[in-house]
Amino acid sequence: MAATYLPTIKQLHYLVALRDAGHFGRAAASCFVTQSTLSAGIRELETLIGVTLVERTRRVVRFTPLGERIVDKARRVLREADELGDMARAAGRPLSGEMRMSVIPTIAPFMLPRILPRLRRDYPDLKLYLREEPSAAACERLSHGRTDCVLLALPYACGDVEAVTLFADTLHFAFQRGEIDPPTRGIRPDAIDETRLLLLEDGHCLKDHALAACNRPEIRAEPTMLGTSLHTIVQMVDNGLGMTILPAMAVDAGILEGTQVVACPLAADDPARDIALVWRRGSPREKDFRLLAGVLAEG
Repeated sequence: MAATYLPTIKQLHYLVALRDAGHFGRAAASCFVTQSTLSAGIRELETLIGVTLVERTRRVVRFTPLGERIVDKARRVLREADELGDMARAAGRPLSGEMRMSVIPTIAPFMLPRILPRLRRDYPDLKLYLREEPSAAACERLSHGRTDCVLLALPYACGDVEAVTLFADTLHFAFQRGEIDPPTRGIRPDAIDETRLLLLEDGHCLKDHALAACNRPEIRAEPTMLGTSLHTIVQMVDNGLGMTILPAMAVDAGILEGTQVVACPLAADDPARDIALVWRRGSPREKDFRLLAGVLAEG
């Protein structure tokens, strides 16, 4: 019987890296190998299976239709290979070994400084690698196996995941001191001047949560009224450029300190977002993630 030759994990890793980077040099750098090594590995893979996966020109790297399908399959194979190690770690001590966690920008600077010292103290064998990125990018990395879990705000469609809600993060209306006289029970959404409402740019789920809480379809932020971060928006409000909606965790963390910006509750029907930890459904490290969620919820 003729020998059967199978692609190696390394070859599949090179192929996926090239698809993600779209450039041989950048792909090689991400794999910590030389460009010639990566190129040779992909050529060996093509020779092994007898088809061309990548069309090479001087300026463009273009995957063939079959190449795209094989990349999708390779991602699943690599994810399964990673989970072999996860299974071994899960059988050992809880919350130990490496874990990659993505955190969205409207959570990371306000929640992590409180949580990380406790994690380092109580679980010294845990090597937590953090990446701050918007919800869409974080969920894509989770789906492709490039991150293990995501700390994000719900509701948000993140694919086939398990989720543990940690707590509700209420929303506040923020404005320059003296600009309005807020009622005792907070600001009603119908009292918001939509022409002066500052929101985060597209890609940040807090924008959608804020609009949903207001429940006013006519509110749409103009391009000139978008901010890249909550800190930037607070500075814009402090300079009299408008008003905004902030999560309680940012207010509690002191984002308004040193400014003339004040915040009061948003008196809406559902004035909150849910902070949650999510991971791929069926992950062998589910017990670790649930334990981590408990630590995060207590923090």
